[in-house]
Amino acid sequence: MRPNRRFPQGRPALACLALAAALALPQPAAAQSFFEELFGIGRAAKPPVPPRGVPNGAPSPSEPIPGTPLPSGDPAAPSAEAPRPAPARPVVLKVPSEDGILGQELLRNGLAGSLKLERAGTATTARIKLPGTKISQPAESCTVPLSAGNPVALTAEGRPEGVPRFEAAAAECPLRFEVTEGGLLVSTMGPNPVCTFSAADCATTPTGLWGPAGATLLPRSSEFDTARGVADKAVRENYKVMTQRARREDIRPIVTEQAAFSSDREQLCRAYSREGAHGFCHLRVTENRALALATRLGANTAAPTTASAAPRPRRPKPTVEGMNPDAGGAPAAE
Repeated sequence: MRPNRRFPQGRPALACLALAAALALPQPAAAQSFFEELFGIGRAAKPPVPPRGVPNGAPSPSEPIPGTPLPSGDPAAPSAEAPRPAPARPVVLKVPSEDGILGQELLRNGLAGSLKLERAGTATTARIKLPGTKISQPAESCTVPLSAGNPVALTAEGRPEGVPRFEAAAAECPLRFEVTEGGLLVSTMGPNPVCTFSAADCATTPTGLWGPAGATLLPRSSEFDTARGVADKAVRENYKVMTQRARREDIRPIVTEQAAFSSDREQLCRAYSREGAHGFCHLRVTENRALALATRLGANTAAPTTASAAPRPRRPKPTVEGMNPDAGGAPAAE
């Protein structure tokens, strides 16, 4: 018997069942639906649509689970308000004291004259000899002792610029003294920086830094250089705080003031003996300037906020294996 070519071998039973079921259905639409369900075509190939409000399977890893808090690093999470940076604070250096220069003889610009602070009980006095030039012979030098060489009474004026201040208002040449570390910044209280003594035929200019002789400061040049970096940074930081607190229209005067300070310091210190070799004057003037700015900014100058200006101790070099430490790092003899 020859096989039926209409139905492939191995599937006659399935074909017969399908044909019989199709004949048994009374409506064509029902027959079409049966074949779609049987062979997976048409509407039967589409997955059922879930009712609205029912989640379609498990959420993907990128989608947050409803009701769970978002992780802090999630970009979809609301950005938390960044904390504001702490307001800048002025830098305060160590405040010098007059106790460190009591009884020491100070020279104007480390060259001439004589100034010595003394203390009797609670009173502070000064013995002062002002250097100058003769009125009749400007090429010749002269010296005038204030109060005929007797102690001149000083009045303590507190710390209006951050450092101790004294005044000799009753002297023949009214003077103001501001303490520095190891010296005194002296200025005249009147508009004229020159004090003239006609009886002594001498015109004196007491303004400037009174301190040790320039030659005695040379061994400390490295110490002064290290401290100068600390003082310069303190001045810059305090000026920065001033500009941050100032109104926009007040910033230009602050910048002008800073430029004027640098110029005035250079003019004041160029006259100090051997200044280029040790830098004592630049250091002390800068330290006092930093303290004056901190005081204007309302800082508590009794509590320093920066490291000491003392030089850092050198660390010993580590010993390398195979080197002779007694020969300055030379290789050990075999």
